[in-house]
Amino acid sequence: MPRYKCLVEYDGRPFNGFQAQGDQPSVQTALEEAIFKFSGQRLRLIVAGRTDTGVHATGQVVTFDLEKDFPAKVVRDAMNAYLMPKPVSVLAAEKCDDDFSARFSATGRMYLYRILNREAPPAIDQGRVWHVKKPIDVAAMSGAAKALIGHHDFTTFRFIGCQAKSPMRTLDIARVKRIGEEIHCVFAARSFLHRQVRSMVGTLVDIGTGRYPVSYMADALKAADRAICGQVAPAHGLYLTHVTYEEEPNFEKYASIKAE
Repeated sequence: MPRYKCLVEYDGRPFNGFQAQGDQPSVQTALEEAIFKFSGQRLRLIVAGRTDTGVHATGQVVTFDLEKDFPAKVVRDAMNAYLMPKPVSVLAAEKCDDDFSARFSATGRMYLYRILNREAPPAIDQGRVWHVKKPIDVAAMSGAAKALIGHHDFTTFRFIGCQAKSPMRTLDIARVKRIGEEIHCVFAARSFLHRQVRSMVGTLVDIGTGRYPVSYMADALKAADRAICGQVAPAHGLYLTHVTYEEEPNFEKYASIKAE
């Protein structure tokens, strides 16, 4: 049975997250239905990262086995034909080794969070950015984000329902930069806790708007106490942008915000 690796992008707004959940619309169900319609095969695919309701992806990765040996281009094009008009697209497909797994072979994941910082609300990007009217001090956010880099107990930024066995994670990149009217926050690590990125971004915005001092981020991290986490940023500003499979991932190759 040939195994296929697909690069997928999607708009998370119409879906109840990536993972299939009964009768609720999900990205996984949309992909699996598209596979069934062209191959006649019912299957459960493997995904690199199970995104929450409303979260988007430009670099999600899935793997699955098919009983029939199709050319990779045929798999991509057939899936896209049956995904229409859902906002899900298979950007690329390739055959991969039988022991390759979108989830378990991954060595790193990168997320982008987009904040629109202006008084007027978004029109074209409604549902794709977090709109914050208050002026934001990006330098304060950037300075606070540096405290997150490294190996830490991220309990403060871990959703109470997170099922991970340990709150310990190593954050390789945590950067903030203003790009026009938007503020972009980029994070990279081998893996993340449930809602970790949104929790970190919400606290950074609280710092940028003056609710907390820059030192609050380091203090909150050390406290390992969910109760002192700032606000949690909404899901619709978050994007899974890259999944790496190199033994030693070079996150700089994928980071849209370079180190200053």
